[in-house]
Amino acid sequence: MSPSRVRPSKKTGPVTSAYEGLAARGALLADPAQHEAAMLLDAVLAGVSAERPKGLLGKLFDKGEPVRGLYLHGEVGRGKTMLMDLFFDAVPIRQKRRVHFHEFMDEIHAGMAAFRKSKKGKDADPVEAVVKPIVKSGLRLLCLDEFHVHDITNAMLLYRLFEKLFANGVTLVATSNVVPDELYKDGLNRQLFLPFIDLLKSHVTVAALPAARDYRRMKFAGQHVYAFGTGPDVRAEMDRLWLRITGGEPGHPGVVESIGREIPVPSMAMGAARFGFADLCQKPLGSRDFVRIAHQFDSIIIDDVPQMGRTMSDAAKRFILLIDNLYDRGVKLGASFAVPLEQLGKDDRTAFEFQRTVSRLDEMQSEEYLGKGLREATEPPLSP
Repeated sequence: MSPSRVRPSKKTGPVTSAYEGLAARGALLADPAQHEAAMLLDAVLAGVSAERPKGLLGKLFDKGEPVRGLYLHGEVGRGKTMLMDLFFDAVPIRQKRRVHFHEFMDEIHAGMAAFRKSKKGKDADPVEAVVKPIVKSGLRLLCLDEFHVHDITNAMLLYRLFEKLFANGVTLVATSNVVPDELYKDGLNRQLFLPFIDLLKSHVTVAALPAARDYRRMKFAGQHVYAFGTGPDVRAEMDRLWLRITGGEPGHPGVVESIGREIPVPSMAMGAARFGFADLCQKPLGSRDFVRIAHQFDSIIIDDVPQMGRTMSDAAKRFILLIDNLYDRGVKLGASFAVPLEQLGKDDRTAFEFQRTVSRLDEMQSEEYLGKGLREATEPPLSP
């Protein structure tokens, strides 16, 4: 059976209420297109939140009547991630998951590679093998950020993967910069990918988000994003920047999921996160963790970046990796530094790498960098 259609509800639902609350508090400027998208998300929420029948009827319902999902597309900075935040937080069920599209596909490829190496992987279907534990977990809602396809290995896999997920009652909500018909545009053997586009459109409502403004750019217009020195005045300057980019929202603690573990986030709100230097660079984190952080937030503030001498070599190396990943992704950075940028690296073992880092930090405070959108993530290659 085809999924039931998603239509905006005239009644105010949890997503719409949360959106209207942010607008009322001045955290964002109300936009009709965003409001309509919030209503569409409320319709999906109502479907996935509905109590399922028990027993055999419930199993038939899960497999035969998936709730129609939503594919929300629009240019960068129009509020897709913010709306997904509101939606995911409002969904009351536990059988939900939100992940960046490429991280999800990376997990699928890794699972398939591991299965092929196992004793069972000789003749069995590796796609079936990776879908089975997902279905067994009871997943009902899968939220994927930044859905786009450029890699042929993903393009050839998606139909089989999502055919099985949809058949087992999984509802998809995705954000993207492109309409489904432009996925894998001009890709190799694209005709083999077209059945996936038809499958996708048969299970989601496709909705544009033609918001009038690039809200992400507006946050940083005319702002000084770095402060130098220590003490309450510097902290107050970072506090003011934080409230600017979050629209006055104070933020709350959260986590970033990374390779089966959780990275604590001291404060997060409106697509932004705030860390202390020690939270990121004096903990056992690596490049993969920083990629996950860069995928989850469009703006990051780092407090209390110290001068890094020989006794802080490990922290300096992590800081270099962190800045590389934030820069490559186009994440906006606010930070307080104990000393001027050119004096940050005082360890000859990291001196060469630090030259690049200082150059990138210089660029990251420029109007040109702050005015650009996020860069597309690189798709993971097929695992060996």
